[in-house]
Amino acid sequence: MTRADRKKLIIYLLIIIYAIFQLISGKNNPQLKVFINPTNVPTPTFFIGKKQAALVTRVIDGDTIEIEGEIKVRYIGINSPEIEQCFANESYLENKKLVEGKKITMIKDVSDKDKYGRLLRYVYVDDQFVNEYLIKNGFAKLMTIKPDIKYGLQFKADQAEAKVNNLGIWKACPSTK
Repeated sequence: MTRADRKKLIIYLLIIIYAIFQLISGKNNPQLKVFINPTNVPTPTFFIGKKQAALVTRVIDGDTIEIEGEIKVRYIGINSPEIEQCFANESYLENKKLVEGKKITMIKDVSDKDKYGRLLRYVYVDDQFVNEYLIKNGFAKLMTIKPDIKYGLQFKADQAEAKVNNLGIWKACPSTK
């Protein structure tokens, strides 16, 4: 092997090593990035969908809102009492206190809309995860519908905590227990 051939071989090996390093490090492949959530609190980073900002123009009930453009949004993973049911007014008022007239961030899971044409979203006001807050404080119950189950286990734990602490619907509505 001539000196020139050895030089070419070394260059090719360096290129191959560099390419392997790039693949392993994930610098050129954003799908390989790992997100670490040290506080174990859900963050929008893990969602399938993109973040969407919106202004809440009206609160319909404890789990549904209306945003600009008369677009209805249904919170994913929760179900609040219907108007005629126990604790419906309290759930509605709490939701209203949290979001009405405020700018929210909406994040899609898998499905875009439900069978009624409402957007299905996880909703945040600043750093407050509204869906989780409503379950954790007894203003709503867990309702998971596949494939939108990203926070199903977290919501299940939040609901168990609300039950144990006898919060909201779990205290006010005997038939719920």
